Formats: sequence, structure tokens, C-alpha cells
Amino acid sequence: MDNASKYALSKVPELTLIFWVIKIFATTLGETAGDAMSMSLNLGYLVSTFIFAAIFIIAVTAQIKAKQFHPYLYWLTIIATTTVGTTLADFATRSLGIGYTGGSTLLFGLLLASLMVWYKTLGSVSVNTVSTPKAEMFYWVTIMFSQTLGTALGDWTADTAGLGYIGAALIFGGLLVAIALAYYFTSVSKTALFWAAFILTRPLGAVVGDFLDKPIAKGGLDLSRFSASAALLFVIVVCILFFPQRAAKAGAH
Repeated sequence: MDNASKYALSKVPELTLIFWVIKIFATTLGETAGDAMSMSLNLGYLVSTFIFAAIFIIAVTAQIKAKQFHPYLYWLTIIATTTVGTTLADFATRSLGIGYTGGSTLLFGLLLASLMVWYKTLGSVSVNTVSTPKAEMFYWVTIMFSQTLGTALGDWTADTAGLGYIGAALIFGGLLVAIALAYYFTSVSKTALFWAAFILTRPLGAVVGDFLDKPIAKGGLDLSRFSASAALLFVIVVCILFFPQRAAKAGAH
């Protein structure tokens, strides 16, 4: 096995059911923690974005420099992308006044651009080719854009489209089920299905997070953002602890 394969095996987690379960919990945590920082602590979207961006940069740097796969470091980096994505999307759609539709369109364009540049540069956007620092940089930048898009898309579906948090959660949950069926029963590109699922878990987490902490008058449960965030973090740690993850094998879908 060459060094590149060893690097890939040691840095990218296997795409199992527990991966997707943790991903949904992580994206929900990103929503509640982002709102706790920007709203409950009254720091605002811009200041909160700078704080979470600093955490994101530190986490990504540590992740790229790591010589092998560390589950806690990997999921810390995922959580960092989803928290900065939450506050950044809220800043763009609310503070800049471009709205959920404009924000979703802009971020979708940035996501596609990131994937296109990644593909043009390295010839593949498959997570199984993430075996060099350059590929990993593309991987994390793309993930950050997908997390930010997910926040705006979740808000657009729940608010602008008028489906509410539960209705939006059912829509995104149904789409994820459809992707899972396509994965097992069709010949659709596994790479395309991965990114579709990865993107859709974020708006699902966003609307579930909003459902937990938004006021009852707005369709939420009005739970404490800090308590909800702590509970979600606890569940994530328990999942990592009791369901050990292995590094993905090169070439596996």
C-alpha cells in the first residue's frame, strides 16, 4: 500500500449508518450553538462568525496536519464548519438583507464553484481521493460551503416556503431516504449521492435545531439553546465512544 492510500485510510471515516447519524446530530448542534452565540449571548452574527471561523481554521489545520484518522478531531472539525456556517448564513441572509432565497442561491453557486474547481484541479471530488493536504483543503472548504448553504436552505424551506420546522424536516428527511434508496438500488454516481446527502443533512439539522430552540409562538419548543447544545454534544460523544469508526478504505463508496 502506498503512502497516499495510507493517508486516505487514516483521515476519512467510513461512510456507515453511524456516520450519518452523527452528521445529523452535528448539524443540529451547529444550529443551536450558533444561535446561542449570536442570539442568546447577544454577540451578533458577524462577531459570532469571526469566533467560529477562528475555531474552524484551528480545527482544519489540526485535521490536515494529523497523520492518522482521529474521530474526535474529525467531528470537532465538522461541528466547527456547521457552527460557522450557521452564523455566516444568518449574517448573509439577515444582516446583509439578501434574504433566504438570495442567500441560498448565492451559497449554492459557491458550493458548485468549489466542487468544480476541486474537480478541475485534482480530477475527482470523491471523498476516497482525499489523500493529500491539497485535496483535504478542497474537502473542508466544500463542506463549509455545504453547511452554510444548508442553514439558508433550511430557513427558506421553513419560513419563506411556509412549511414550518416539522414540515421542512419531513421534506429533507424524505429526500435523504430517497437518496439512500438510490444508493442501494440504482447506478447513480455514489459520489454525487454522497454530496447530495451531505448537503441535505445540514438543512435537516437546521430546522430540527430551530424546532428545539425557537419560541412556541413560532412553532418551536422554546428549549434553552445552551441545554439543547450540551445534550446534542453529549449524544455525539456517546456515539463516537460506543460506535467506534474506522477509516474508509481507498476506492470504497
